[in-house]
Amino acid sequence: MPTKTEKSFSLLFIFLLALEIITSSFKHLQIFNYIAKPALLISLILFFWKQSSHLEKKIKLLIVLALICSLLGDILLMFTNHSTYFFMGGLLAFLTAHIFYVLVFLKQRNKSKKGWVFMGLMLVYGILLFYFLRDGLNNLLYPVIIYMIVILSMATTAFLRQGQVAKNSYILVFVGAILFMLSDSILALNKFYQPLPFTDFSIMFTYGFAQLFIVLGLLKQP
Repeated sequence: MPTKTEKSFSLLFIFLLALEIITSSFKHLQIFNYIAKPALLISLILFFWKQSSHLEKKIKLLIVLALICSLLGDILLMFTNHSTYFFMGGLLAFLTAHIFYVLVFLKQRNKSKKGWVFMGLMLVYGILLFYFLRDGLNNLLYPVIIYMIVILSMATTAFLRQGQVAKNSYILVFVGAILFMLSDSILALNKFYQPLPFTDFSIMFTYGFAQLFIVLGLLKQP
């Protein structure tokens, strides 16, 4: 069961997420998005730092670095209209965040769990996604392929925690990892395949809850 602190923070986080979606959806409010978007991850970093005293120092550091890189990615992606370099910077920041999460999940993996079926599903998912993206990637072909490998690895290593960590920790982190993968997939399809309806909402909704669930799940691991 979630603690009172977790419930209170989750409500605050959902409010900030709604604020971000609203300020990014209406043109006359977009100036406020420069505050609302970073506030989402800043609140999560502060919450995690305060609640994570029971975690191993190395694990705690890796999670904080993942969240900081995500915050940097959020900020850089707000300026993609000005230059493609901001998109590349955001891609690199999130790539690094995923690598930090992979390192955390690997430290908590169940070494007896192979997960070949799930890996096969992830491979099929990656191939199907690449099929839709390939014609629009151009000079970003290799960076996007590398990114896809890392995000699929993040979902896979989250799956491999099963049986090694507390059940509620496993479920929250695994659902969060899948949501993160979906968020990145929607963003990629919207940018490299064709514009999709309600992308601002769907990307941020899945991304916001992905980060929240991963953090809450990691905090529940003794």
